[in-house]
Amino acid sequence: MSDKKIIPGYRLTLGITMFFVSLFLFIPIAAFLLYSVGMGLEKFLQAATDYRNVHAYLLSFGCALAAAVINCIFGLILAWVLVRYDFRGKRIMDAMLDLPFALPTAIAGIALTTLYSETGWVGQFFYAIGIKSAFSPMGITIALIFVGIPFVARSVQPVLRDLDPQLEEAARLFGTDNWTIFRRVIFPELVSPLLTGFALAFSRGIGEYGSVVFIAGNMPFETEIAPLMIMTKLEQFDYQSAAAIAIVMMTLSLAILLSIHAWQSHKLRAIGAIN
Repeated sequence: MSDKKIIPGYRLTLGITMFFVSLFLFIPIAAFLLYSVGMGLEKFLQAATDYRNVHAYLLSFGCALAAAVINCIFGLILAWVLVRYDFRGKRIMDAMLDLPFALPTAIAGIALTTLYSETGWVGQFFYAIGIKSAFSPMGITIALIFVGIPFVARSVQPVLRDLDPQLEEAARLFGTDNWTIFRRVIFPELVSPLLTGFALAFSRGIGEYGSVVFIAGNMPFETEIAPLMIMTKLEQFDYQSAAAIAIVMMTLSLAILLSIHAWQSHKLRAIGAIN
């Protein structure tokens, strides 16, 4: 029997799903693209390839990539600690992990700027050794790590919790050391959720504005991110240039996310997890 017939109300639920996806995703994107068509190819390329905008693209994607990679490492460690160990304050730490989701991004930006500025509690130590931890690409990366780490930790946590402990016990019976068990038994199961967390953290970092704009300093050709350039164009009532920047960001983001998804699907097929 087809899976379509097993699910009650398949056509109704599919229709409702397509309606809402179209209403809140496809139609707004299509309208946005149609609006951009009116600016003409020459003006579009001029706005999209402006040196100041190109620098903003590179900064946004570079910092988002760096933050996502760092979040994969420390997000995995954080999920491991929360799942495998019991200690005082574990529930508080687990609850605080979701704080970046609930905290207004502007508040997060102000707090991080205060903390990592030259006179901040943490920033003073960085500045003492010549590292500019605020109003620099490093400051942008710090902000993106803050907003992105829950995506990785929450993606890995349930998979790590549901791993069969008998697999590890069987490996130990054969005299396998802990590092080899992690590398050959545990980590392959975590590759897919890590990629999911990476993609979510990376995509959030590309479009992040509120928590970054304060700690970035917004210096032309140094710390201007692409979302800031969009906001600047909108404030100047240059809607077409803002649309051009947004289209470049959207196209590059979609290409990267599709590549990650394709690689993830390839790995899952290789291990037989999907058909």
